[in-house]
Amino acid sequence: MHLKSLVVAALAAVMTTALPARTVPAYKGAIAVDAATGKVLIEDNADAVSPPASMTKLMTFAVLDDAIKRGEITMQTPVTVTAEDAKLAFLPKSTHVGLLKGEVFPVEELVYAMMLQSAQDAAYAVAHKVGGTVPAFVAAMNAKARELGMLHTTFRSPHGFPPPNHRETDGDLSTPRDYALLCRYLVLHTDILKYTSVRTRPFGAGIRLQPLLMGNHNRLLGRVPGVDGLKTGFTNDAGFCISATALRNRQRVIVVSMDSPDPKTRDTKVADMIDRAFVLMPLNSIFAPAQAAGAQPAVPAAPTRPSPAPAAPAGPVIHYNGAGGG
Repeated sequence: MHLKSLVVAALAAVMTTALPARTVPAYKGAIAVDAATGKVLIEDNADAVSPPASMTKLMTFAVLDDAIKRGEITMQTPVTVTAEDAKLAFLPKSTHVGLLKGEVFPVEELVYAMMLQSAQDAAYAVAHKVGGTVPAFVAAMNAKARELGMLHTTFRSPHGFPPPNHRETDGDLSTPRDYALLCRYLVLHTDILKYTSVRTRPFGAGIRLQPLLMGNHNRLLGRVPGVDGLKTGFTNDAGFCISATALRNRQRVIVVSMDSPDPKTRDTKVADMIDRAFVLMPLNSIFAPAQAAGAQPAVPAAPTRPSPAPAAPAGPVIHYNGAGGG
């Protein structure tokens, strides 16, 4: 080998070995809480503000549930897709179920599309139907956030898709701690687990000539013991997010992680947090949903801070295509 080549090779080897490996954080912020009491079991930068992406649809469900409890709508109420709703199916890089103007679906069918497929068009159609206008529905989302004590949260959409300018401050924003409040409210006072625990389901069966098989984006289902919800989220701006919950031996934990670099890192870290949270759970903490007990819905207390302490479905499935969905 020529002397110059030897020198270049030696320098390259030195530079390669001298540079330390870059460590990518597993998330921007995360938290684990006891669903029964609200006690924080684990937290790491839990007040970091970032976009929740499609986890936004959890608040869409909460506002819909309130409307159902008031008798304004039911899960069987028909929703006629408008041209405005249908446009969401054609946004670049969005997840959807291809709603078309004039199609009619019961609210519940759209809820399954929101929770499994993370469909932006389904969330928009629900918001449109419940709120009369989408801005009115978003106002109700923010009112609900204030009611639950989500003081560092602002919603600007019913679906979590980023704004056209991709300016973070113009989109939906929240924190892991705030989302733990929302998740706790949902598992205590709504039947959201009926939808989030489903792994696969056809969309439009009996309505469309060719239903679409949806696959739940939450890959912890069936892989981590006890996991039965709640919602994933992803956009290029938000990173990979998840609000997860698991029930083991009559105890339930909630884990929220936001802005992970990839889905494998997110899921591995959250699965570990779920296991650690159950170890830290007080033995006398038993989860009893208020709704199942027939109690009136109430706003759960804010989480208390702890003392400082160290299979893909078969068939045609619609997947997100890389920039926004969940």
